[in-house]
Amino acid sequence: MQPTRLFAAFCVAAFIAPGSVLAAGVTDQQIIHVLNRVAFGPTAAEVAHVRQVGIDRYIDEQLHPETIPEPAALTTRLDGLDTLKLDPAQLFIEYGPILPIMNGGVKPTPEEQKARRQRANIIAQQAREARVWRALYSRRQLQEVMVDFWYNHFNVFAGKGLDHLWVGRYEADVIRPYALGKFRDLLLATAHSPAMLFYLDNQLNTEPGSPGAKGNLNGINENYAREIMELHTLGVDGGYTQNDVIALAHILTGWGLQRQDLRYGSGPAAAFDPMRHDFSPKVFLGRTIPASGEREGEQAIDMLASSPATAHHLAFELAQYFVADQPPPALVDRLAKRFLATDGDIRTVLKTLLTSDEFRDSAGEKYKTPYQYVLSAARAAGAEVDNPRPLLGTMARLGEGLYQCQTPDGYKNTEAAWLGPEATNVRIGFAAALASGRLPLDREPPAMAATPVAERVPAPVDAAALERLLAPVLSPHTREVVAGSAPPLRAALLLGSPDFMRH
Repeated sequence: MQPTRLFAAFCVAAFIAPGSVLAAGVTDQQIIHVLNRVAFGPTAAEVAHVRQVGIDRYIDEQLHPETIPEPAALTTRLDGLDTLKLDPAQLFIEYGPILPIMNGGVKPTPEEQKARRQRANIIAQQAREARVWRALYSRRQLQEVMVDFWYNHFNVFAGKGLDHLWVGRYEADVIRPYALGKFRDLLLATAHSPAMLFYLDNQLNTEPGSPGAKGNLNGINENYAREIMELHTLGVDGGYTQNDVIALAHILTGWGLQRQDLRYGSGPAAAFDPMRHDFSPKVFLGRTIPASGEREGEQAIDMLASSPATAHHLAFELAQYFVADQPPPALVDRLAKRFLATDGDIRTVLKTLLTSDEFRDSAGEKYKTPYQYVLSAARAAGAEVDNPRPLLGTMARLGEGLYQCQTPDGYKNTEAAWLGPEATNVRIGFAAALASGRLPLDREPPAMAATPVAERVPAPVDAAALERLLAPVLSPHTREVVAGSAPPLRAALLLGSPDFMRH
């Protein structure tokens, strides 16, 4: 088929109106729907597992990831990522800016600092590889889905200053361990993270006139106080005022980086500095917070975590992520009540969500984000991904580069944010390259490979196996387009179809 005819076939498949009648049995439709939301898409092995144990048991398994052993191959891959074994202070010493005190008192040259910064790129790269490998191969799929959800909720941009050193540890130490736990613990962990404190400038937040006020540490910075209420907890309409922002900023003075120990690679990277704190009573959200140093911030975080406004804000975001861009208000209300009744127990709220009729009846309502699309395509294709860079590159071209969202609200998960002609063309091109076996997913990048790419025999995706896997959710129109195409094009058409781009 000529390239123009191939492109036309892709376009026909890509712009079919959503909501077509599915062509296979209800049971397999439900299984794939659950795997599209609770996991990063179906694989033949996971479909077989859910058929065996049932949907309810599968969801219960996923809600308790600590009971699910990880594949040895995944553990081996992760063990090879050395920078993920270093704590934030060690990362600063090994890869951070060269300070004169670390360089025999000699000020480094701009060229030396630039080389150091380039060397540090490996940290975020290894963190990205770890994230992709876990999402592809971990059996704890819901935990990985929730890492995606919570990282966007508590977004940190790797491109801001020192955060290129810490995004991997931030995900490993702050997001992942609390993804299914108590929200209060997760919120407090983010507030104690050097990555978050640096990203939202609280490491600068200092009471003017305090003993520690000097240099650029000599004024109130409201950034973190505002975002922790607007984005992380209460929501933009959560009932707080500008006076509450100012009060919380004063409450959080001194929450920042441990500057002395950090230079020597010892101790925590983040710490409370009482020398920069405002030791006076504050009125926050209508309540008086007595002067108590670091405890003031913890008390404020307790108030935010237990607020009904926070419960509703998080319930809406979870329902939007798992059910529909405009989630049913009744579901949001039930989730918010469950959140409050369980003291913010994320696992229990998720169980209420994932066993709801609204969730079960929402197949096809969501449009996959670039992250979800690329991962689900690789999983459905059965790709062996030793080199995740082609997948990461596609996510970046589609506008969702890992750790690259500059704004604190994180990447959106709605159709309006990601559906468009140019983005669809990129998805189709990726589907064609993946299906044909042309993506260099081997361990060595093409420029370093012993065998030139042109001499390699591509291993195309098994289109028949892919069609069997996706059959329950393929519309009649997609089936017709695929059946009428040449066999070498069928896997690409399946992965580029609107049925596959929705979930």
